[in-house]
Amino acid sequence: MPEELSLPIKSDADIVVARQKGRALATDLGFSTTDATLIATAISELARNIVSYARAGQIALKAVMRGSTRGIMVTATDQGPGISNVSQAMQDGFSTSGSLGLGLPGVRRLADEFQIDSKAWEGTKVVFKKWNV
Repeated sequence: MPEELSLPIKSDADIVVARQKGRALATDLGFSTTDATLIATAISELARNIVSYARAGQIALKAVMRGSTRGIMVTATDQGPGISNVSQAMQDGFSTSGSLGLGLPGVRRLADEFQIDSKAWEGTKVVFKKWNV
Protein backbone atom coordinates (compact mmCIF):
# COMPACT_ATOMS: atom_id res chain seq x y z
CA MET A 1 0.00 0.00 0.00
CA PRO A 2 1.34 3.47 -0.80
CA GLU A 3 2.67 5.74 1.88
CA GLU A 4 0.69 8.75 2.96
CA LEU A 5 0.55 11.49 0.33
CA SER A 6 0.71 14.97 1.83
CA LEU A 7 -0.51 17.85 -0.32
CA PRO A 8 -0.02 21.52 0.56
CA ILE A 9 -3.20 23.59 0.31
CA LYS A 10 -2.78 27.32 -0.31
CA SER A 11 -4.80 28.10 -3.44
CA ASP A 12 -7.69 27.05 -5.66
CA ALA A 13 -5.20 25.15 -7.84
CA ASP A 14 -4.14 23.10 -4.79
CA ILE A 15 -7.80 22.25 -4.13
CA VAL A 16 -8.09 20.86 -7.65
CA VAL A 17 -4.91 18.77 -7.24
CA ALA A 18 -6.07 17.36 -3.89
CA ARG A 19 -9.46 16.47 -5.38
CA GLN A 20 -7.83 14.73 -8.36
CA LYS A 21 -5.32 12.80 -6.22
CA GLY A 22 -8.10 11.71 -3.83
CA ARG A 23 -10.28 10.50 -6.69
CA ALA A 24 -7.33 8.61 -8.20
CA LEU A 25 -6.50 6.90 -4.89
CA ALA A 26 -10.15 5.98 -4.31
CA THR A 27 -10.33 4.50 -7.82
CA ASP A 28 -7.08 2.57 -7.24
CA LEU A 29 -8.63 1.17 -4.04
CA GLY A 30 -11.61 -0.14 -6.00
CA PHE A 31 -14.23 2.39 -4.96
CA SER A 32 -17.12 2.83 -7.40
CA THR A 33 -17.13 5.89 -9.64
CA THR A 34 -19.90 7.36 -7.49
CA ASP A 35 -18.02 6.82 -4.22
CA ALA A 36 -14.77 8.13 -5.75
CA THR A 37 -16.63 11.29 -6.79
CA LEU A 38 -18.13 11.69 -3.31
CA ILE A 39 -14.69 11.26 -1.72
CA ALA A 40 -13.25 13.84 -4.13
CA THR A 41 -16.08 16.23 -3.24
CA ALA A 42 -15.42 15.80 0.49
CA ILE A 43 -11.71 16.47 -0.06
CA SER A 44 -12.62 19.58 -2.05
CA GLU A 45 -14.85 20.83 0.79
CA LEU A 46 -12.11 20.35 3.38
CA ALA A 47 -9.48 21.97 1.16
CA ARG A 48 -11.83 24.90 0.41
CA ASN A 49 -12.26 25.45 4.15
CA ILE A 50 -8.47 25.55 4.57
CA VAL A 51 -8.08 28.18 1.83
CA SER A 52 -11.09 30.22 3.00
CA TYR A 53 -10.45 30.25 6.73
CA ALA A 54 -6.82 29.36 7.43
CA ARG A 55 -5.17 30.45 4.15
CA ALA A 56 -2.83 27.43 4.23
CA GLY A 57 -2.72 23.86 5.43
CA GLN A 58 -2.47 20.37 4.08
CA ILE A 59 -4.51 17.40 2.96
CA ALA A 60 -3.03 13.96 3.59
CA LEU A 61 -4.34 10.92 1.71
CA LYS A 62 -3.66 7.38 2.80
CA ALA A 63 -4.85 3.92 1.86
CA VAL A 64 -5.89 2.00 4.98
CA MET A 65 -6.94 -1.56 5.77
CA ARG A 66 -9.44 -2.97 8.27
CA GLY A 67 -9.13 -6.72 8.04
CA SER A 68 -9.50 -7.41 4.32
CA THR A 69 -11.46 -4.22 3.67
CA ARG A 70 -9.65 -1.38 1.94
CA GLY A 71 -10.40 2.23 2.61
CA ILE A 72 -9.15 5.76 2.32
CA MET A 73 -8.20 8.07 5.17
CA VAL A 74 -8.20 11.81 4.53
CA THR A 75 -6.65 14.19 7.04
CA ALA A 76 -7.06 17.95 6.66
CA THR A 77 -4.94 20.13 8.94
CA ASP A 78 -4.29 23.84 9.31
CA GLN A 79 -2.93 26.30 11.82
CA GLY A 80 -5.72 28.80 11.26
CA PRO A 81 -8.08 30.53 13.67
CA GLY A 82 -9.90 27.31 14.58
CA ILE A 83 -13.64 26.76 14.82
CA SER A 84 -15.11 28.56 17.81
CA ASN A 85 -18.16 26.29 18.07
CA VAL A 86 -17.63 22.88 16.47
CA SER A 87 -21.11 21.55 17.28
CA GLN A 88 -22.67 24.61 15.62
CA ALA A 89 -20.36 24.25 12.60
CA MET A 90 -21.53 20.64 12.22
CA GLN A 91 -25.17 21.72 11.76
CA ASP A 92 -26.56 21.88 8.22
CA GLY A 93 -27.02 25.46 7.15
CA PHE A 94 -24.56 27.05 9.58
CA SER A 95 -21.98 29.24 7.88
CA THR A 96 -19.75 32.11 8.91
CA SER A 97 -18.94 32.91 5.28
CA GLY A 98 -22.39 33.17 3.71
CA SER A 99 -22.13 29.75 2.03
CA LEU A 100 -24.82 27.06 2.17
CA GLY A 101 -23.17 25.58 5.26
CA LEU A 102 -23.12 22.04 3.91
CA GLY A 103 -19.35 21.40 3.90
CA LEU A 104 -18.49 19.80 7.23
CA PRO A 105 -21.91 18.16 7.77
CA GLY A 106 -21.70 16.80 4.21
CA VAL A 107 -18.25 15.35 4.82
CA ARG A 108 -19.50 13.74 8.03
CA ARG A 109 -22.44 12.14 6.19
CA LEU A 110 -20.16 10.71 3.52
CA ALA A 111 -17.64 9.32 5.98
CA ASP A 112 -17.81 5.99 7.74
CA GLU A 113 -15.60 7.46 10.46
CA PHE A 114 -15.30 11.20 11.15
CA GLN A 115 -13.35 13.17 13.73
CA ILE A 116 -12.81 16.90 14.13
CA ASP A 117 -10.53 18.66 16.57
CA SER A 118 -10.25 22.43 16.62
CA LYS A 119 -8.61 24.83 19.03
CA ALA A 120 -8.87 28.61 18.90
CA TRP A 121 -5.81 30.13 17.21
CA GLU A 122 -4.09 26.73 17.00
CA GLY A 123 -5.95 25.28 14.04
CA THR A 124 -8.23 22.50 12.96
CA LYS A 125 -7.76 18.84 12.14
CA VAL A 126 -10.43 16.80 10.38
CA VAL A 127 -9.96 13.09 9.75
CA PHE A 128 -12.36 10.93 7.81
CA LYS A 129 -12.29 7.36 6.64
CA LYS A 130 -14.39 5.76 3.96
CA TRP A 131 -14.42 1.97 3.67
CA ASN A 132 -14.91 0.16 0.37
CA VAL A 133 -17.55 -2.35 1.44
